[in-house]
Amino acid sequence: MARVMPKHMRFRKAFTLLEVLISITLMGIVIVALFSTVDMLQDSNQQLSEHLKKSKTISKAVKVLYADIMDSDGNITIQKEEMSRVCIAKTRHSLYALSEAKVCWVVLKEGNTLVRIEGNDYHLPLLEDEKVEINPVMSEMKLFDLYHEKDKVLVLLQQKGKEPISFMLQGITKPAVKSSSSNMPPATPPPVTNPAPPPPTPNLPQVPPKG
Repeated sequence: MARVMPKHMRFRKAFTLLEVLISITLMGIVIVALFSTVDMLQDSNQQLSEHLKKSKTISKAVKVLYADIMDSDGNITIQKEEMSRVCIAKTRHSLYALSEAKVCWVVLKEGNTLVRIEGNDYHLPLLEDEKVEINPVMSEMKLFDLYHEKDKVLVLLQQKGKEPISFMLQGITKPAVKSSSSNMPPATPPPVTNPAPPPPTPNLPQVPPKG
């Protein structure tokens, strides 16, 4: 006796081996494309994060240099070499809780690294007993220059492969130069000597009048 299959099962087709292989291949291509997209997004996010980090570093460096100059007494020494060396004799802006600090911004030859040096009265190069705090600020410096004219200070700085940064501060007056004569003690007037007494009148013999 022949078995009659239900109507809803007569037209049902199973997946062939070829169709399964094609499906697996297509799925593999889609997964590879998705992973490639994820990798691109990760690289893009990492580059963006590094860019923002560098931007924050540059912004922080500019703010610190700005505050160092703005809170200074105007006694700013600029030494022109391949890149400028800037020393601020006294500034109220301190990263280490000093009431008044001497701050120098110097570009080191190793890696053209811009560093900030803070301490009390010290010399460059440092002496053996002098203690300072040195903070690297930016590397691969292409330009670092300052100009101080009257009450204005112009700052120019640029990293390799980056856009140059410039800003100007006003009201930074150079301290008045004291003349050398004002540092000398007042001249002492010459001592007053008593005038020499008149010579004594000689005792002449008296001559009798002629009569």
